[in-house]
Amino acid sequence: MQLALVALVVYGLLARQPKAITNGGIALAITFLPALLERNYDLPLDPWLALWITTAVFLHTLGSAGLYGQIGWWDHLTHATSASLVAAVGYTTARAIDLHSDEIHIPRRFFFVYIFVVVLAFGVIWELFEFALDIVAGATGLTMPLAQHGLDDTVRDAMFNSLGALLVAVFGQCT
Repeated sequence: MQLALVALVVYGLLARQPKAITNGGIALAITFLPALLERNYDLPLDPWLALWITTAVFLHTLGSAGLYGQIGWWDHLTHATSASLVAAVGYTTARAIDLHSDEIHIPRRFFFVYIFVVVLAFGVIWELFEFALDIVAGATGLTMPLAQHGLDDTVRDAMFNSLGALLVAVFGQCT
């Protein structure tokens, strides 16, 4: 997946496509994050987590390269995948605090609600970010790497964000 992202960035450079360069470059940088955390902070991360992170950014980048417009359900897939990743980060953070702090105890039933609140809040921030990019694009005439496609799209995005959160919340209750 990293090689495909490098190829996308090279294509963007050769074809002078800033969207391909931006999305591919950011996604590529994110794929190196697990190795960086492990090397610099001695924080061992499961290889499956690295694959999960890479898959989420890879799917989004492929969507930005044209699949969002060609495959109607691609946006739903990427929102569910990204939301599950955000949910997992929120769950892992709360669980680590709960396990390693004597002063803080988080009831297991609260984790389920916590996951939804974190993911839905992040989803709202993301949609506001897309809305702001649309305003900037309209004012400047620049093409932005992300776009909002109306209220229906925002509601569907929230629905698939909830699905990703639900999967992680259910998994978190089982562990």
